Amino acid sequence: MIYRGRFAPTPSGPLHAGSLLTALASYLQARAVAGQWLLRIDDLDRARCRPEHTDTILRQLEAHGLYWDAAPRLQSQHVDEYAAAYEQLLAQGLVYGCACARAQLAQTSRSGVDGPVYAGTCRDQAKDLRSAAVRLRVAAIELQIDDACQGRLRRQLERDVGDFIVRRADGQIAYQLACVIDEQQQGITEVVRGADLIGSSFKQRYLRQLLDLAQPAYLHIPVLVDAQGQKLSKQNHAASIDAYSVVDNLFACLSRLGQQPPASLRQAGAAEILQWATVGWTLRQVPQLTRLPAPADVGAW
Repeated sequence: MIYRGRFAPTPSGPLHAGSLLTALASYLQARAVAGQWLLRIDDLDRARCRPEHTDTILRQLEAHGLYWDAAPRLQSQHVDEYAAAYEQLLAQGLVYGCACARAQLAQTSRSGVDGPVYAGTCRDQAKDLRSAAVRLRVAAIELQIDDACQGRLRRQLERDVGDFIVRRADGQIAYQLACVIDEQQQGITEVVRGADLIGSSFKQRYLRQLLDLAQPAYLHIPVLVDAQGQKLSKQNHAASIDAYSVVDNLFACLSRLGQQPPASLRQAGAAEILQWATVGWTLRQVPQLTRLPAPADVGAW
């Protein structure tokens, strides 16, 4: 079987240090086994996403020598596929309407290992699906993921994950369901992502089980956090990576991934650095942590 990995940025802004770290890890994991590296552009949310950000992201990846193997898959072009999957869940009687407001969710949600867990307030109420968010009713079963970096992970779905949204109140298919269909269509064999998305991986594993789709392997790498312990993200105004500091950016990412490029490569270009990194890629050296402090000069990436 051909290895197929992917990187899936949201074009709500340029790449920052944390997203470059994930892109590089997924790229090396694929290239180290002569596999394919694909792109998906998560642009379903038109209010947040802009075509110009997609162009910027593609140019940033190219500047760092991270070239993909097929035309990027844009979520906005596959809405009908997501809707068909939603109809499958609906036909199986696995979903229900949820009218809980954000303030109500903040007050009633339980604290879980991967974040807030929905309390099931609307689970047994007959809400109109046309005007409400739609949640998937999860079973009281345990799922496990044998993570290539974090080891064996287990979650009891009803307790640790809870019922989650598969279609928003505005009719847009939610990330979890869209992602499952994307990865099935792209033939993804391993999902490499940040450890902050472990909860999403369990939701998606369950969706694949319900929809009888292939199950990929998983690799969750540590996420970079700022001095306040917050994940570097566009929402937290993380600085865009500097395309004129490609060598420094790649060295910083490789160091955070536990790889140790020789100082002599600082005089090389991106292609030579990536060739060294691909040949020497050692997964066991990636820190078995969920969070890593970003370098003090992260703003210069």
